[in-house]
Amino acid sequence: ALEKLRKQGMKNLILDLQGNGGGYLNIAIELADEFLDKNRLIVYTKGSKQPREEANSTARGQFQEGRLVVLVDESSASASEIVSGAIQDWDRGVIVGRRTFGKGLVQKPIPLPDGSMIRLTVSRYYTPTGRCIQKPYENGKMEEYHHDLIDRYNRGELMSADSIHFPDSMKYNTLVTERTVYGGGGIMPDVFIPVDTTRYTDYHRKLVASGLVNRVSMNYLDRNRNQMMAKYPKFQQYKQDFVVGEDIMEELLKMAGDEKIEFEEEQYNRSKPLIMLQIKALIARDLYDMAQYFQIINDDNPSYQKALQIINNKETYNRLLGR
Repeated sequence: ALEKLRKQGMKNLILDLQGNGGGYLNIAIELADEFLDKNRLIVYTKGSKQPREEANSTARGQFQEGRLVVLVDESSASASEIVSGAIQDWDRGVIVGRRTFGKGLVQKPIPLPDGSMIRLTVSRYYTPTGRCIQKPYENGKMEEYHHDLIDRYNRGELMSADSIHFPDSMKYNTLVTERTVYGGGGIMPDVFIPVDTTRYTDYHRKLVASGLVNRVSMNYLDRNRNQMMAKYPKFQQYKQDFVVGEDIMEELLKMAGDEKIEFEEEQYNRSKPLIMLQIKALIARDLYDMAQYFQIINDDNPSYQKALQIINNKETYNRLLGR
């Protein structure tokens, strides 16, 4: 991906880890390695009965220079937190969005004689400064642990940075410019962006949950694929010129009626711009590729818009990193 972007003239990079629930540890380490200088600690694991194990960067990173902004939110977890934590701790890039999920456990599979298996937690992941990625769990308080994200929403944490309070014991200093960062579970971004709820309504949620927004997009493309490919051979042309028409929206409303989803006019009008953007992005995904879906959907993403401002302003970027 870096090579492809470089050929297009890319000098600075926005890495989008929003909603990314993680993946394989070795991939997270290799990805972080692309951005860090040689011999930088990326992540380490430690448990009460497990010795400390470290993963360090090599000299083969392809993007060790150039401005870097990483987008995260409350659904970014596990491997995403390893990458964003390493980038933040080494002051390599600016983290934008909301506090990440807080999933940082190492689990060992143990096969049992009957063919079943248990996964036993043996250690935790830590960022280079020593912050534990895993959100706290007090013995016996399983209910609280599972409701952490809902509790964060109810406390207003997703709406306002002022509602987030970290004790002094959770303060850490980054490893190059010694900025203050916080532990206590998850990665707290350098620039907080509240969740935008203005266009999200119950009516919109029902349309999406029933699969109708996806279905109306596919129906339209199935009927018009040849004309669309002829008219918009290049994605930029599609992005600039294609408009989701009222015919598509009327078809969506008819499908919703058939599914017994009660029409809510005020909610529909409030969510309509977002629904139209989602349909345009879904058509692009099927007509071109997944990357084009995000290039459209991010036009309405406040975290992405803020990232663009930061990455295009060298002084702001350097100030946020304490340089």
